[in-house]
Amino acid sequence: MNGKRSQEAGGSAVKPEVLEAFKEFDSPTIFNAIVLKCGLPNEEYTNHRIRYLLPELGPVIGYAVTVEVTTNDPDSAAVPWEGYYEAIDAMEGPVVAVVKDVDSRPGRGASFGDGMARLHQRLGAVGAIVDGTVRDLAGIRRVGLPIFAWGMVPGHGVFNATRVNAPVSVGSVRIRPGDLIFGDGDGCVRIPLEYAEEVLGLAAEVRAKEAEIFALYDSDDFSLAKWRESRK
Repeated sequence: MNGKRSQEAGGSAVKPEVLEAFKEFDSPTIFNAIVLKCGLPNEEYTNHRIRYLLPELGPVIGYAVTVEVTTNDPDSAAVPWEGYYEAIDAMEGPVVAVVKDVDSRPGRGASFGDGMARLHQRLGAVGAIVDGTVRDLAGIRRVGLPIFAWGMVPGHGVFNATRVNAPVSVGSVRIRPGDLIFGDGDGCVRIPLEYAEEVLGLAAEVRAKEAEIFALYDSDDFSLAKWRESRK
């Protein structure tokens, strides 16, 4: 890693201790905190197709580096893969790779495998979000790289990178290079960089408020009247 934040990435890096503290929360809580700060509507989260395939590896947070790929189209445009890996290496970590399958049949071929997992990890990636499919999941598990995707297939054809570090739509959310992404078993959330520390504080407030609500629900003398009173 060269310690520099890439020119494509907007904003400034969040303090490492803030990033680490986000891992104490889950994506629904962080989403609720973002809503408290930014209001509704808020669709800065991935849809149901993006699934955490290795949830035992725990939550992930990092800055996005993006790539569009085709997995089977032999006539697809191609750019050197080196440019994508250089972008990961140039980004001040931690990095979350964001891979968009733009093939004519998205998901027909795998966009990520265990060899890529090893290389990504060595370059500073702490996870990958794939809007498409992956293969060699057991190998990715052995590497220990958290991976989000639609699911698995065993193969692919001509595998080309077509565009590097440009905005992509992944799981119905628009992700730009340098965006701060958090992911866990419920999906992935885009955290506004400029409000990251405030969102972290609000997440603690959300958790505390939910604890009060749950305590009411679990109490021996719960009643609908007490529920109504709690909502005033």
